[in-house]
Amino acid sequence: MTSIASLTVVIPVFNEEACLPELERELCAALCRVGMPYEVILVNDASTDGTPRLLADLCTRRPEFRAISFEKNAGQSAAMAAGFRAARGTVTVTLDADLQNDPADIPALLAAMEREGVDCMCGWREKRNDTWLRRMSSKIANGVRNSLSGETIRDTGCSLKAYRTEFLRRIYLFRGAHRFLPTLLKMEGATVAELPVRHRPRTLGTSKYGVWNRVFRSFYDLLGIRWMKS
Repeated sequence: MTSIASLTVVIPVFNEEACLPELERELCAALCRVGMPYEVILVNDASTDGTPRLLADLCTRRPEFRAISFEKNAGQSAAMAAGFRAARGTVTVTLDADLQNDPADIPALLAAMEREGVDCMCGWREKRNDTWLRRMSSKIANGVRNSLSGETIRDTGCSLKAYRTEFLRRIYLFRGAHRFLPTLLKMEGATVAELPVRHRPRTLGTSKYGVWNRVFRSFYDLLGIRWMKS
């Protein structure tokens, strides 16, 4: 298994003006501990708040940060796909910008990936800090996905994951495909494992997902994934 020579962090961003300053602080502290060259790609999905201004300032101050901006809102899968295409690291880590994923978990995620010799290490939010309704909708969504797709991934909705970048270049991310990345990678021959990670309550900004787009909107995509696996 090829060792991790360099790292790319891809973060989709949509109206996260309130979160970006703290995200920068925590992310830089975590990445200073990985002991390898890194870059951070923030993909602005046509934000309508002060996010573009903050990203421009951040990239000016920190040369290891880059920003990609969409003219129209295209969704999380398109934002991830743009980040994956631009990634220069041998391993790519994804996480949300809302600070519910803890950037301090990145070194442990990379260490587990190397230790177990896998191509994808998925974060698993063992203790969710969300409302009862959000926890239940996520549990239902994971159960339905696993049942219909023949999977065993406990938490497909956790954005904190590490991937061998070479595998990300082999897949096409249609709208909604970010929910099925481990399955799509397995279909390309990748090995996948899970690691418990922290999950924090959202204290800044507003959530972009609810019961409708967690469970029902992804159902047709799930049927497509099931057909692809067959």
